[in-house]
Amino acid sequence: MSTAIDQQVPDFTAQATSGQQVTLSALKGNQLVIYFYPKDSTPGCTTEGQDFRDLYASFQDAGTLIFGVSRDGLKSHENFRSKQAFPFELISDKEEALCQLFDVIKQKKLYGKEYLGIERSTFLLDSEGVLRREWRKVKVAGHAAEVLQAAQALRNQ
Repeated sequence: MSTAIDQQVPDFTAQATSGQQVTLSALKGNQLVIYFYPKDSTPGCTTEGQDFRDLYASFQDAGTLIFGVSRDGLKSHENFRSKQAFPFELISDKEEALCQLFDVIKQKKLYGKEYLGIERSTFLLDSEGVLRREWRKVKVAGHAAEVLQAAQALRNQ
């Protein structure tokens, strides 16, 4: 379930795979999908990335770039990206700067233990860097297709 938003995202710069630095202001003119996931190479995160990968050409047709974000390091990201043939970059957010900017660090519970972790979330920004839609507590099945529909609709506005 997505929520419509209309809020300018503050400029940021983050380290990504392929030796890239991703700076929001430098990406103006492109719509952006920024999806946060808990951990590289885990079942749900792999499936989610594969779904975005499989729809990548359609996102490109909609003028939309995709970035995956987790707290994993660049080496882990490079391995994950290579193994899954992701055509998009993965951002390493070890210091949680982007996680805090998008408020995705939440109290979670696993095997009775509580910890702070990334709540699977996706954000769609328009070509001016304005947050237009957000999905929180994402369920992976069908999610990438739903985000694609929103990106296509935004592009056609």
